[in-house]
Amino acid sequence: MGSGCFRSLSEPPGTLSHVPSMNELVRQHTALDDSDLEWLHLLVSEWQLLSDLSFADLVLWVPTRDGARYVSVAQMRPNTGPTSYQDDMVGHLVPRGRRPMLDVALDEGRIVREGDPEWREEVPVRVESIPVRRQGRVLGVIARNTNLLTVRTPSRLELTYLQSASDLAQMIAAGAFPFENQQVDMDASPRVGDGLIRLDADGIVQYASPNALSAYHHMGLAADLVGHHLGRTTAELAPSRGPVDEALAKVASGWAPREFEIEAHDGVIQFRAIPLKPKGTRIGSLVLLRDVTELRRRERELITKDATIREIHHRVKNNLQTVAALLRLQARRIESDRGREALEEAVRRVGSIAIVHETLSQNLDERVEFDEIADRVLAMVAEISPGKVTGRRTGRFGILDAEVATPLSMVLTEVLQNALEHGFRDGDTGRVEVSAVRGGTTKEARLLVTVQDDGVGLPEGFDPHRSGNLGLQIVRTLVEGELGGAFDMVPAPDRGTRVILDIPVPTDK
Repeated sequence: MGSGCFRSLSEPPGTLSHVPSMNELVRQHTALDDSDLEWLHLLVSEWQLLSDLSFADLVLWVPTRDGARYVSVAQMRPNTGPTSYQDDMVGHLVPRGRRPMLDVALDEGRIVREGDPEWREEVPVRVESIPVRRQGRVLGVIARNTNLLTVRTPSRLELTYLQSASDLAQMIAAGAFPFENQQVDMDASPRVGDGLIRLDADGIVQYASPNALSAYHHMGLAADLVGHHLGRTTAELAPSRGPVDEALAKVASGWAPREFEIEAHDGVIQFRAIPLKPKGTRIGSLVLLRDVTELRRRERELITKDATIREIHHRVKNNLQTVAALLRLQARRIESDRGREALEEAVRRVGSIAIVHETLSQNLDERVEFDEIADRVLAMVAEISPGKVTGRRTGRFGILDAEVATPLSMVLTEVLQNALEHGFRDGDTGRVEVSAVRGGTTKEARLLVTVQDDGVGLPEGFDPHRSGNLGLQIVRTLVEGELGGAFDMVPAPDRGTRVILDIPVPTDK
């Protein structure tokens, strides 16, 4: 398919444009419905397998709504060989009749291999067309393009790859592949290059790639695999599990599409079985496998580390609660009102830090959903309200790193405590509102927090940046020093006081 045959949907050269997605292309240019589109997504999630087995590029062409053209909606390059396309083909249009092999595959519903190789930039390319069938209808055509520049006498491995690719292509043309209701995560599943075993209809190994054989040696196999029943061999290597061994033997024989893992002899192997039914009857299976021993070992180490970190946060929280209890007990024994109030303030400060550690002890990482913490701090501080003052939160703080959450919880505690203690008298009714807004760019994300009350307001001539109040000193130190933000306290528009915190924060991950 030479470059002169296409018209791109993108902008002219030299401009940055939006690359259309498969959903956009299908809905804009074709008559396919949502269920057809879902089938194409399922195919595209699987077709790296076909590309790698074929050593070929794949381009998915779908006829336009008027039937006069084809639009390319997806493209895949092989991991096992050189590409035939240096450029991105997604979004190109080609008129019907310009590429006869596409027309024949679409109209007759068969794989088309006739024709001489094409030359693209001095590279010979073999082009084939594979109809994509679903429920008896041909939705589109896969153009399979093989770079012939490095063609040589194929090895046993390459012959096995190509035969398996031919079987899969026939299954796609018959609507038997991909397997319905089985979405595969190709990033997590074994790939062709990881290890491949070809089985006959009885589950006997016909071919095992070197990587596949190495994986079985890691599980404790001392012999070759070829000629052995893969299911029974695998079940013998796995730890004895009674009746489960029979099911394992059947699954490993490739009788149905399955993914599973086996841990044996200090090795962990991930499997994917793919039944091959090019003419409707199973003639054998492909088994892809990958040695994930080191990956699982690292995952177990991370789980252990995560559990240790959570336990540390849990113990810190318990220790802080113990300190708070001791301070509270000491406060009851002090006769001086000022001394008792100072200890009670210390109890609340310790409590706000304990809330953060309690949240961290329940998470898998050092990040917390701060909205819950803000609500708990608001409820804790409201207990000291001298009157009937209500509090509420609007907006979202979102997820914050622990190094931001801990000082911010203390700042919020001090600001709320200051508002309730100095903004209202005994018997007063009122309201304190905490609002949070995340904004800014990815590089300079900000969190704007406003705490506003409708109390008596600030005394005349009050300067929050010079006040000797311990609480405000703590706020200034934490916001400006530790959080790198800005702090201000101003009269509210109608009545009361407004505290503004402007803090830089990472964006949500």
